[in-house]
Amino acid sequence: MKEILDTILNPDATTADFAALRVPESYRAVTLHRDEEQMFDGLDSRDKDPRKSLHLDEVPVPELGPGEALVAVMASAVNYNTVWSSIYEPVSTFAFLKRYGKLSPLTARHDLPYHILGSDLAGVVLRTGPGVNAWKPGDEVVAHCLSVELESADGHNDTMLDPEQRIWGFETNFGGLAELALVKTNQLMPKPRHLSWEEAASPGLVNSTAYRQLVSGNGAGMKQGDNVLIWGASGGLGSYATQYALAGGATPICVVSNDQKADICRAMGAEAIIDRSAEGYRFWKDEHTQDPREWKRLGGRIRELTGGQDVDIVFEHPGRETFGASVYVTRKGGTIVTCASTSGYMHQYDNRYLWMSLKRIIGSHFANYREAWEANRLIAKGRIHPTVSRVYSLEETGQAALDVHRNVHQGKVGVLCLAPQEGLGVRDQELREKHLPAINRFRNV
Repeated sequence: MKEILDTILNPDATTADFAALRVPESYRAVTLHRDEEQMFDGLDSRDKDPRKSLHLDEVPVPELGPGEALVAVMASAVNYNTVWSSIYEPVSTFAFLKRYGKLSPLTARHDLPYHILGSDLAGVVLRTGPGVNAWKPGDEVVAHCLSVELESADGHNDTMLDPEQRIWGFETNFGGLAELALVKTNQLMPKPRHLSWEEAASPGLVNSTAYRQLVSGNGAGMKQGDNVLIWGASGGLGSYATQYALAGGATPICVVSNDQKADICRAMGAEAIIDRSAEGYRFWKDEHTQDPREWKRLGGRIRELTGGQDVDIVFEHPGRETFGASVYVTRKGGTIVTCASTSGYMHQYDNRYLWMSLKRIIGSHFANYREAWEANRLIAKGRIHPTVSRVYSLEETGQAALDVHRNVHQGKVGVLCLAPQEGLGVRDQELREKHLPAINRFRNV
Protein backbone atom coordinates (compact mmCIF):
# COMPACT_ATOMS: atom_id res chain seq x y z
CA MET A 1 0.00 0.00 0.00
CA LYS A 2 2.97 2.33 0.48
CA GLU A 3 3.44 2.80 -3.27
CA ILE A 4 -0.26 3.65 -3.70
CA LEU A 5 -0.20 6.11 -0.81
CA ASP A 6 3.01 7.76 -2.00
CA THR A 7 1.47 8.27 -5.44
CA ILE A 8 -1.71 9.78 -3.97
CA LEU A 9 0.36 12.16 -1.85
CA ASN A 10 2.47 13.21 -4.85
CA PRO A 11 0.88 16.38 -6.30
CA ASP A 12 2.54 15.75 -9.66
CA ALA A 13 1.22 12.21 -10.13
CA THR A 14 -0.52 11.61 -13.47
CA THR A 15 -3.18 9.23 -14.74
CA ALA A 16 -0.39 7.14 -16.23
CA ASP A 17 1.32 6.93 -12.82
CA PHE A 18 -1.85 5.59 -11.22
CA ALA A 19 -2.52 3.21 -14.08
CA ALA A 20 1.00 1.81 -13.68
CA LEU A 21 0.58 1.05 -9.99
CA ARG A 22 0.57 -2.59 -9.00
CA VAL A 23 -2.70 -3.57 -7.34
CA PRO A 24 -1.89 -5.59 -4.22
CA GLU A 25 -3.30 -9.06 -3.65
CA SER A 26 -4.82 -8.15 -0.29
CA TYR A 27 -5.74 -5.18 1.88
CA ARG A 28 -6.91 -4.34 5.40
CA ALA A 29 -10.64 -4.01 6.01
CA VAL A 30 -13.10 -3.75 8.89
CA THR A 31 -15.15 -6.94 8.87
CA LEU A 32 -17.87 -8.93 10.55
CA HIS A 33 -17.55 -12.71 10.73
CA ARG A 34 -20.45 -14.95 9.79
CA ASP A 35 -19.59 -17.51 12.46
CA GLU A 36 -20.19 -14.85 15.14
CA GLU A 37 -23.78 -14.02 14.18
CA GLN A 38 -25.12 -15.28 17.52
CA MET A 39 -22.51 -13.63 19.72
CA PHE A 40 -24.98 -11.09 21.15
CA ASP A 41 -28.00 -13.36 21.51
CA GLY A 42 -29.98 -12.55 24.65
CA LEU A 43 -28.51 -9.09 25.15
CA ASP A 44 -30.40 -5.81 24.97
CA SER A 45 -29.39 -3.62 22.02
CA ARG A 46 -27.59 -1.11 24.21
CA ASP A 47 -25.45 -3.84 25.77
CA LYS A 48 -24.14 -5.05 22.42
CA ASP A 49 -20.59 -3.81 21.89
CA PRO A 50 -19.32 -3.27 18.31
CA ARG A 51 -15.76 -3.47 19.57
CA LYS A 52 -16.32 -7.21 20.07
CA SER A 53 -17.85 -7.91 16.66
CA LEU A 54 -15.79 -5.69 14.36
CA HIS A 55 -12.42 -7.02 13.20
CA LEU A 56 -9.56 -5.55 11.20
CA ASP A 57 -8.61 -8.32 8.77
CA GLU A 58 -6.35 -8.78 5.77
CA VAL A 59 -8.65 -9.77 2.90
CA PRO A 60 -8.10 -10.58 -0.80
CA VAL A 61 -8.78 -7.94 -3.45
CA PRO A 62 -12.06 -8.78 -5.20
CA GLU A 63 -12.44 -9.37 -8.92
CA LEU A 64 -13.27 -6.16 -10.82
CA GLY A 65 -16.39 -6.47 -12.95
CA PRO A 66 -17.99 -4.40 -15.74
CA GLY A 67 -19.07 -0.92 -14.68
CA GLU A 68 -17.08 -1.10 -11.46
CA ALA A 69 -14.11 0.71 -9.93
CA LEU A 70 -11.46 -0.23 -7.40
CA VAL A 71 -10.85 2.79 -5.18
CA ALA A 72 -7.98 3.47 -2.79
CA VAL A 73 -9.84 4.70 0.31
CA MET A 74 -8.22 7.60 2.10
CA ALA A 75 -11.06 8.07 4.59
CA SER A 76 -14.49 6.74 5.42
CA ALA A 77 -17.12 7.30 8.12
CA VAL A 78 -19.41 5.45 10.52
CA ASN A 79 -23.16 5.50 9.95
CA TYR A 80 -26.01 3.93 11.87
CA ASN A 81 -26.08 1.11 9.34
CA THR A 82 -22.54 0.22 10.47
CA VAL A 83 -23.86 0.01 14.01
CA TRP A 84 -26.84 -2.09 12.94
CA SER A 85 -24.53 -4.47 11.10
CA SER A 86 -22.13 -4.69 14.04
CA ILE A 87 -24.83 -5.67 16.54
CA TYR A 88 -26.66 -7.94 14.06
CA GLU A 89 -29.90 -5.93 14.24
CA PRO A 90 -32.61 -6.05 13.06
CA VAL A 91 -31.16 -9.04 11.16
CA SER A 92 -27.69 -10.24 10.35
CA THR A 93 -26.42 -8.55 7.21
CA PHE A 94 -25.06 -11.90 6.02
CA ALA A 95 -28.64 -12.61 4.93
CA PHE A 96 -28.34 -9.65 2.53
CA LEU A 97 -25.06 -10.98 1.13
CA LYS A 98 -26.47 -14.46 0.62
CA ARG A 99 -29.50 -13.09 -1.24
CA TYR A 100 -27.34 -10.80 -3.42
CA GLY A 101 -24.95 -13.63 -4.16
CA LYS A 102 -27.74 -15.63 -5.81
CA LEU A 103 -28.42 -12.92 -8.40
CA SER A 104 -25.58 -13.69 -10.80
CA PRO A 105 -22.14 -15.29 -11.03
CA LEU A 106 -20.61 -11.82 -10.59
CA THR A 107 -22.60 -10.95 -7.46
CA ALA A 108 -21.63 -14.30 -5.96
CA ARG A 109 -18.37 -12.54 -5.00
CA HIS A 110 -20.31 -10.77 -2.23
CA ASP A 111 -21.46 -13.92 -0.42
CA LEU A 112 -18.44 -14.50 1.79
CA PRO A 113 -17.86 -15.62 5.39
CA TYR A 114 -16.87 -12.03 6.19
CA HIS A 115 -18.61 -8.73 5.51
CA ILE A 116 -16.58 -5.58 4.78
CA LEU A 117 -18.62 -2.66 6.08
CA GLY A 118 -18.80 1.04 5.32
CA SER A 119 -21.13 3.17 3.18
CA ASP A 120 -18.96 6.27 2.75
CA LEU A 121 -15.58 6.93 1.19
CA ALA A 122 -13.27 9.57 -0.17
CA GLY A 123 -10.35 8.32 -2.20
CA VAL A 124 -8.70 7.80 -5.57
CA VAL A 125 -9.68 5.54 -8.46
CA LEU A 126 -7.07 2.85 -9.09
CA ARG A 127 -8.77 0.69 -11.72
CA THR A 128 -12.00 0.64 -13.69
CA GLY A 129 -13.74 -2.35 -15.21
CA PRO A 130 -14.96 -2.87 -18.77
CA GLY A 131 -17.45 -0.34 -20.11
CA VAL A 132 -16.34 2.56 -17.89
CA ASN A 133 -15.70 5.84 -19.69
CA ALA A 134 -16.48 8.62 -17.19
CA TRP A 135 -13.76 7.79 -14.64
CA LYS A 136 -10.06 6.99 -14.88
CA PRO A 137 -7.17 6.04 -12.56
CA GLY A 138 -6.10 9.01 -10.44
CA ASP A 139 -9.53 10.66 -10.23
CA GLU A 140 -10.26 11.92 -6.71
CA VAL A 141 -13.75 10.83 -5.78
CA VAL A 142 -16.36 10.36 -3.13
CA ALA A 143 -18.96 7.62 -3.34
CA HIS A 144 -22.65 7.53 -2.57
CA CYS A 145 -23.99 4.25 -1.27
CA LEU A 146 -26.75 3.28 -3.75
CA SER A 147 -25.97 0.05 -5.59
CA VAL A 148 -28.45 -0.78 -8.37
CA GLU A 149 -28.59 -3.29 -11.21
CA LEU A 150 -30.97 -1.21 -13.43
CA GLU A 151 -32.23 -4.21 -15.37
CA SER A 152 -35.85 -3.45 -14.47
CA ALA A 153 -37.96 -0.64 -15.88
CA ASP A 154 -39.11 0.14 -12.33
CA GLY A 155 -35.86 1.88 -11.49
CA HIS A 156 -35.47 4.17 -14.45
CA ASN A 157 -37.53 7.12 -13.21
CA ASP A 158 -36.10 6.80 -9.73
CA THR A 159 -33.29 4.33 -9.09
CA MET A 160 -34.40 4.01 -5.46
CA LEU A 161 -37.35 2.03 -6.84
CA ASP A 162 -35.15 -0.50 -8.61
CA PRO A 163 -36.13 -3.95 -7.30
CA GLU A 164 -32.43 -4.79 -6.94
CA GLN A 165 -31.54 -1.59 -5.09
CA ARG A 166 -29.11 -2.09 -2.21
CA ILE A 167 -27.03 -0.01 0.16
CA TRP A 168 -23.36 -0.58 -0.55
CA GLY A 169 -21.34 -1.69 2.48
CA PHE A 170 -24.52 -2.68 4.31
CA GLU A 171 -26.44 -4.92 1.92
CA THR A 172 -23.39 -5.54 -0.28
CA ASN A 173 -19.81 -6.46 0.49
CA PHE A 174 -16.50 -4.60 -0.12
CA GLY A 175 -17.51 -1.37 1.67
CA GLY A 176 -15.57 1.78 2.48
CA LEU A 177 -14.16 1.01 5.95
CA ALA A 178 -11.05 -0.42 4.33
CA GLU A 179 -7.89 0.48 2.45
CA LEU A 180 -9.55 -0.46 -0.85
CA ALA A 181 -13.21 -0.58 -1.88
CA LEU A 182 -15.19 -1.98 -4.79
CA VAL A 183 -17.98 0.28 -6.08
CA LYS A 184 -20.11 0.67 -9.16
CA THR A 185 -18.91 3.68 -11.12
CA ASN A 186 -22.41 5.19 -11.03
CA GLN A 187 -21.76 5.64 -7.32
CA LEU A 188 -18.82 7.96 -7.93
CA MET A 189 -18.85 11.76 -7.68
CA PRO A 190 -16.04 14.35 -7.72
CA LYS A 191 -14.39 14.95 -4.36
CA PRO A 192 -15.03 18.53 -3.12
CA ARG A 193 -11.70 20.22 -3.67
CA HIS A 194 -11.69 22.41 -0.56
CA LEU A 195 -12.15 19.54 1.88
CA SER A 196 -9.73 17.14 3.47
CA TRP A 197 -10.17 13.42 2.89
CA GLU A 198 -11.98 12.82 6.17
CA GLU A 199 -14.23 15.86 5.67
CA ALA A 200 -15.11 14.80 2.14
CA ALA A 201 -15.91 11.25 3.25
CA SER A 202 -18.30 12.21 6.02
CA PRO A 203 -21.32 13.74 4.18
CA GLY A 204 -22.06 10.99 1.62
CA LEU A 205 -24.81 8.86 3.12
CA VAL A 206 -26.40 11.35 5.51
CA ASN A 207 -26.16 14.40 3.25
CA SER A 208 -27.82 12.64 0.33
CA THR A 209 -30.44 11.11 2.64
CA ALA A 210 -31.31 14.52 4.07
CA TYR A 211 -31.47 16.06 0.58
CA ARG A 212 -33.98 13.52 -0.73
CA GLN A 213 -35.99 13.44 2.47
CA LEU A 214 -36.35 17.19 2.86
CA VAL A 215 -35.59 18.98 -0.43
CA SER A 216 -36.36 16.59 -3.29
CA GLY A 217 -39.79 16.19 -4.82
CA ASN A 218 -39.45 12.53 -3.94
CA GLY A 219 -39.49 13.61 -0.30
CA ALA A 220 -41.09 16.57 1.46
CA GLY A 221 -40.35 19.11 -1.30
CA MET A 222 -39.45 21.83 1.21
CA LYS A 223 -40.03 25.43 0.09
CA GLN A 224 -39.15 28.89 1.36
CA GLY A 225 -41.06 29.86 4.48
CA ASP A 226 -41.77 26.31 5.65
CA ASN A 227 -41.47 25.49 9.34
CA VAL A 228 -39.53 22.23 9.69
CA LEU A 229 -39.35 20.23 12.91
CA ILE A 230 -36.03 18.35 12.95
CA TRP A 231 -35.48 15.60 15.49
CA GLY A 232 -31.84 15.11 16.49
CA ALA A 233 -30.96 18.35 14.76
CA SER A 234 -27.25 18.33 15.67
CA GLY A 235 -26.67 14.67 14.78
CA GLY A 236 -25.20 13.01 11.73
CA LEU A 237 -28.44 13.23 9.76
CA GLY A 238 -30.25 16.11 11.46
CA SER A 239 -27.31 18.48 11.10
CA TYR A 240 -27.66 18.30 7.32
CA ALA A 241 -31.43 18.75 7.52
CA THR A 242 -30.83 21.86 9.62
CA GLN A 243 -28.42 23.23 7.04
CA TYR A 244 -30.82 22.53 4.16
CA ALA A 245 -33.67 24.26 5.98
CA LEU A 246 -31.54 27.34 6.62
CA ALA A 247 -30.06 27.40 3.10
CA GLY A 248 -33.49 26.93 1.53
CA GLY A 249 -35.26 29.77 3.34
CA ALA A 250 -37.19 27.56 5.75
CA THR A 251 -37.26 27.81 9.54
CA PRO A 252 -35.82 24.80 11.36
CA ILE A 253 -37.24 23.97 14.77
CA CYS A 254 -34.35 21.98 16.17
CA VAL A 255 -34.99 19.27 18.75
CA VAL A 256 -31.88 18.31 20.73
CA SER A 257 -31.08 16.50 23.97
CA ASN A 258 -28.63 18.81 25.76
CA ASP A 259 -27.10 22.30 25.89
CA GLN A 260 -24.03 21.35 23.86
CA LYS A 261 -26.18 20.13 20.99
CA ALA A 262 -28.33 23.26 21.23
CA ASP A 263 -25.19 25.38 20.89
CA ILE A 264 -24.25 23.47 17.71
CA CYS A 265 -27.63 24.33 16.18
CA ARG A 266 -27.22 27.99 17.15
CA ALA A 267 -23.77 28.01 15.56
CA MET A 268 -25.33 26.74 12.33
CA GLY A 269 -27.74 29.69 12.43
CA ALA A 270 -30.87 28.11 13.94
CA GLU A 271 -32.84 30.14 16.47
CA ALA A 272 -35.84 27.93 17.36
CA ILE A 273 -34.47 25.16 19.58
CA ILE A 274 -36.18 22.68 21.88
CA ASP A 275 -34.07 20.83 24.45
CA ARG A 276 -36.29 17.81 24.97
CA SER A 277 -34.33 16.62 28.02
CA ALA A 278 -34.37 19.97 29.81
CA GLU A 279 -38.07 20.40 29.07
CA GLY A 280 -38.79 16.84 30.18
CA TYR A 281 -40.89 15.47 27.30
CA ARG A 282 -42.07 11.90 27.90
CA PHE A 283 -44.21 10.78 25.00
CA TRP A 284 -44.76 7.28 26.44
CA LYS A 285 -46.39 6.68 29.84
CA ASP A 286 -45.12 3.12 29.76
CA GLU A 287 -44.00 0.57 27.19
CA HIS A 288 -47.46 0.28 25.67
CA THR A 289 -49.16 3.66 26.20
CA GLN A 290 -48.42 7.08 24.73
CA ASP A 291 -49.33 10.35 26.44
CA PRO A 292 -51.23 12.74 24.13
CA ARG A 293 -50.84 15.50 26.71
CA GLU A 294 -47.12 15.48 25.94
CA TRP A 295 -47.87 15.75 22.21
CA LYS A 296 -49.98 18.82 22.95
CA ARG A 297 -47.30 20.31 25.18
CA LEU A 298 -44.76 19.93 22.37
CA GLY A 299 -47.20 21.51 19.92
CA GLY A 300 -47.67 24.45 22.23
CA ARG A 301 -43.91 24.92 22.58
CA ILE A 302 -43.52 24.89 18.79
CA ARG A 303 -46.14 27.62 18.44
CA GLU A 304 -44.29 29.72 21.00
CA LEU A 305 -41.21 29.53 18.80
CA THR A 306 -42.98 30.13 15.47
CA GLY A 307 -45.39 32.90 16.38
CA GLY A 308 -48.39 30.61 16.64
CA GLN A 309 -47.74 28.42 13.59
CA ASP A 310 -47.62 24.64 13.38
CA VAL A 311 -44.90 22.88 11.43
CA ASP A 312 -45.26 22.21 7.71
CA ILE A 313 -42.79 19.31 7.71
CA VAL A 314 -41.50 16.92 10.33
CA PHE A 315 -38.09 15.42 9.58
CA GLU A 316 -38.53 12.02 11.25
CA HIS A 317 -35.92 9.39 11.98
CA PRO A 318 -36.18 8.37 15.68
CA GLY A 319 -39.31 6.34 14.88
CA ARG A 320 -41.29 4.66 17.64
CA GLU A 321 -40.40 7.07 20.44
CA THR A 322 -41.44 10.25 18.62
CA PHE A 323 -43.75 9.27 15.77
CA GLY A 324 -47.05 9.83 17.59
CA ALA A 325 -45.93 13.33 18.54
CA SER A 326 -44.71 14.01 15.00
CA VAL A 327 -48.10 13.21 13.47
CA TYR A 328 -49.89 15.31 16.06
CA VAL A 329 -47.83 18.52 15.75
CA THR A 330 -47.82 18.67 11.93
CA ARG A 331 -50.13 21.33 10.51
CA LYS A 332 -53.24 20.47 8.54
CA GLY A 333 -52.13 19.31 5.10
CA GLY A 334 -48.54 18.97 6.28
CA THR A 335 -45.99 16.22 5.79
CA ILE A 336 -44.22 13.75 8.05
CA VAL A 337 -41.27 12.31 6.14
CA THR A 338 -39.45 9.38 7.70
CA CYS A 339 -36.21 7.65 6.75
CA ALA A 340 -35.34 5.51 9.75
CA SER A 341 -36.43 4.21 13.13
CA THR A 342 -33.46 4.41 15.47
CA SER A 343 -35.67 4.04 18.56
CA GLY A 344 -37.84 1.24 17.13
CA TYR A 345 -39.59 0.21 13.92
CA MET A 346 -43.14 -0.31 15.21
CA HIS A 347 -44.62 3.19 14.97
CA GLN A 348 -47.87 4.10 16.70
CA TYR A 349 -49.92 7.26 16.20
CA ASP A 350 -53.52 8.46 16.45
CA ASN A 351 -54.82 8.20 12.91
CA ARG A 352 -57.53 10.80 13.54
CA TYR A 353 -54.84 13.47 13.46
CA LEU A 354 -53.64 12.16 10.11
CA TRP A 355 -56.77 11.44 8.07
CA MET A 356 -59.02 14.22 9.40
CA SER A 357 -56.30 16.83 8.89
CA LEU A 358 -55.20 15.57 5.46
CA LYS A 359 -51.62 15.01 6.51
CA ARG A 360 -49.17 12.82 4.59
CA ILE A 361 -46.59 10.31 5.73
CA ILE A 362 -43.80 9.80 3.20
CA GLY A 363 -41.21 7.08 3.43
CA SER A 364 -37.77 8.17 2.25
CA HIS A 365 -34.71 5.97 1.81
CA PHE A 366 -31.28 7.29 0.87
CA ALA A 367 -31.25 8.99 -2.58
CA ASN A 368 -30.93 8.31 -6.29
CA TYR A 369 -27.78 9.22 -8.22
CA ARG A 370 -29.16 12.59 -9.33
CA GLU A 371 -30.13 13.55 -5.79
CA ALA A 372 -26.78 12.38 -4.41
CA TRP A 373 -24.96 14.32 -7.13
CA GLU A 374 -26.89 17.52 -6.32
CA ALA A 375 -26.24 17.08 -2.61
CA ASN A 376 -22.52 16.61 -3.30
CA ARG A 377 -22.51 19.63 -5.63
CA LEU A 378 -23.82 21.80 -2.80
CA ILE A 379 -20.99 20.55 -0.59
CA ALA A 380 -18.48 21.31 -3.36
CA LYS A 381 -19.87 24.86 -3.75
CA GLY A 382 -19.59 25.52 -0.01
CA ARG A 383 -23.35 25.90 0.47
CA ILE A 384 -23.60 22.85 2.75
CA HIS A 385 -20.73 21.89 5.04
CA PRO A 386 -19.39 18.62 6.46
CA THR A 387 -20.27 17.88 10.08
CA VAL A 388 -17.46 15.54 11.05
CA SER A 389 -16.61 16.07 14.72
CA ARG A 390 -14.11 13.35 15.49
CA VAL A 391 -11.83 11.13 13.45
CA TYR A 392 -10.63 7.65 14.35
CA SER A 393 -8.04 5.34 12.83
CA LEU A 394 -9.11 2.21 10.96
CA GLU A 395 -7.97 0.20 13.99
CA GLU A 396 -10.37 2.20 16.20
CA THR A 397 -13.50 1.63 14.09
CA GLY A 398 -15.07 -0.52 16.81
CA GLN A 399 -14.84 2.34 19.28
CA ALA A 400 -16.19 4.76 16.68
CA ALA A 401 -19.19 2.49 16.11
CA LEU A 402 -19.75 2.18 19.87
CA ASP A 403 -19.79 5.97 20.23
CA VAL A 404 -22.42 6.23 17.49
CA HIS A 405 -24.39 3.34 19.03
CA ARG A 406 -24.49 5.14 22.39
CA ASN A 407 -25.11 8.56 20.80
CA VAL A 408 -22.15 10.21 22.50
CA HIS A 409 -20.98 11.73 19.22
CA GLN A 410 -21.86 14.99 17.47
CA GLY A 411 -22.41 15.21 13.72
CA LYS A 412 -20.50 12.51 11.83
CA VAL A 413 -17.65 10.29 12.96
CA GLY A 414 -14.84 9.91 10.44
CA VAL A 415 -12.31 7.10 9.97
CA LEU A 416 -8.86 7.43 8.41
CA CYS A 417 -8.12 4.48 6.12
CA LEU A 418 -5.02 5.03 3.97
CA ALA A 419 -4.63 8.69 4.97
CA PRO A 420 -1.78 8.84 7.50
CA GLN A 421 -3.13 11.92 9.26
CA GLU A 422 -5.99 14.39 9.25
CA GLY A 423 -6.03 17.49 7.06
CA LEU A 424 -4.66 16.01 3.83
CA GLY A 425 -6.28 16.24 0.40
CA VAL A 426 -7.20 19.94 0.25
CA ARG A 427 -6.85 21.19 -3.35
CA ASP A 428 -8.65 24.58 -3.22
CA GLN A 429 -7.23 26.52 -0.29
CA GLU A 430 -8.97 29.78 -1.25
CA LEU A 431 -12.45 28.25 -1.08
CA ARG A 432 -11.51 26.47 2.13
CA GLU A 433 -10.44 29.70 3.82
CA LYS A 434 -13.73 31.29 2.82
CA HIS A 435 -15.73 28.58 4.56
CA LEU A 436 -13.29 27.57 7.30
CA PRO A 437 -15.46 28.69 10.27
CA ALA A 438 -18.35 26.55 9.02
CA ILE A 439 -16.06 23.61 8.23
CA ASN A 440 -14.58 23.73 11.72
CA ARG A 441 -17.91 24.20 13.48
CA PHE A 442 -18.26 20.56 14.48
CA ARG A 443 -14.55 19.97 14.96
CA ASN A 444 -14.57 22.37 17.89
CA VAL A 445 -17.25 20.60 19.95
